[in-house]
Amino acid sequence: MREFVLHYIWQHKLFVQHDLHTTDGQRIEVIDVGKPNTHAGPDFFNAKIKIGKTIWAGNVEIHNLASDWNKHRHQQDRNYGNVILHVVKKADVPVFLADGQKLPQLELSYATEIETNYEVLVSGTKWIACADKISGVPEIYIRAWKNALLLERVEQKTQEINAILQSGNNHWEEVCFVIISKSFGFSVNNDAFLSLAKSLPLMLILKNCRNVVQLEALLFGQSGLLKDLTCQDDYIEVLKREYAFLQQKYRLQPMDGKEWRLLRLRPDNFPYIRIAQLAALFYKRRQLFSQLLESPDVVSLMQLFDAVEVSDYWKCHYIPGETHVSKLKKIGKESVYSILINAVVPLLFCYGVHKELQSLKDKALLLLENIPAENNYITRRWRDTGLKLDSAADSQALICLYKRYCEAKDCLRCRIGHKVLTTIV
Repeated sequence: MREFVLHYIWQHKLFVQHDLHTTDGQRIEVIDVGKPNTHAGPDFFNAKIKIGKTIWAGNVEIHNLASDWNKHRHQQDRNYGNVILHVVKKADVPVFLADGQKLPQLELSYATEIETNYEVLVSGTKWIACADKISGVPEIYIRAWKNALLLERVEQKTQEINAILQSGNNHWEEVCFVIISKSFGFSVNNDAFLSLAKSLPLMLILKNCRNVVQLEALLFGQSGLLKDLTCQDDYIEVLKREYAFLQQKYRLQPMDGKEWRLLRLRPDNFPYIRIAQLAALFYKRRQLFSQLLESPDVVSLMQLFDAVEVSDYWKCHYIPGETHVSKLKKIGKESVYSILINAVVPLLFCYGVHKELQSLKDKALLLLENIPAENNYITRRWRDTGLKLDSAADSQALICLYKRYCEAKDCLRCRIGHKVLTTIV
């Protein structure tokens, strides 16, 4: 048996709890199983166990076999001196603490179906372990889990924001520029856009944002996409000359253009177009973070991005040197939704955390409830299982569930997995 399944059984009190006795015959009452320890040392801290007539407070160690205690040399380790109970599947030997005191042991009694059904779950070949069982989990239970997962997902995204914030002297407009820029990569070029934004201090963007040619020269030049272009194109030559001047003036080091993924992309998602849109955004919205904070709802946030149009050159070019019929090339509704989900909401939530504004954190989460659910491989598979995805709050929660729990088959930490296992018993 996998030892961590015993941990799970102990933590959730899935063992037979009446008429418990140590292997020496002393009566046991489990008052508190303790808190799981994810670091070195005993498996559970701060447990409270009544053994005989005495209530003990201390730690609990769990093994399949009692002899594992000796195998791991805990009998020589004074870090285990505060263990009050050794919980095992089979007590094959007596065990002792480092001071020579005999340690009370409890053989766990539990429904063997827990083991069996856990093995069935994790050894299955379905896209998620519980694919055949999830339909039996009550909707109210899944809803509560999705709420917790949504918070976990948003908090996970704020970790990157916090790291950028610390490196940027707590300048929120700077952080906004970096995070919004990254979101313009739309998964495929996220890393490249992140590198681009980090290579350009916001101060330079603001100094040059009143001239769209200078702004495009900065962004395209820093991207590394200009230097290898050989097309005979007047506008591209203007950008090259302008960037050469700005590069020398500000001592800029451009990216390697090879960081950008150019193949197998829809034309509207070409890096050239996305960079042109980013330039247009900061040309039009010079204090973007302040405007995000002031926008009360999804509609007003959409308008901040929807009104942005690329400059004239890019209206008739997807790539430099190749013209086509003029087209507005706005960011697009689905793309704006993606920016709101992956950049704006985490930014607002993180700012709410730092400023201790619960109302702003609530606003950020409410925004997700008013944005349509994402349509991608993961969300389509969840729909196939029968789960409802009514909004981006649902899709973000279920993306978190899949990436953090299902892919790792971490069913024992998943509330749905827990429900499946305990319902079977």
